[in-house]
Amino acid sequence: MTFINKLIRDEAGATAIEYGLIAALIAVAAIAGMGALGTQLGTTFNGVSNTLTTANANA
Repeated sequence: MTFINKLIRDEAGATAIEYGLIAALIAVAAIAGMGALGTQLGTTFNGVSNTLTTANANA
């Protein structure tokens, strides 16, 4: 019974779970942000490539 009471009062496990959930939330936000940024960068680089190709063809 003493073991169960100690286990109930121990908050270290709850703290670890909370930190894990925060880390997971940050990871999801980072992945979403990087995905959007990657798409935007791809569009920008394709535009630059097309402009350089056109300039080279006209030279």
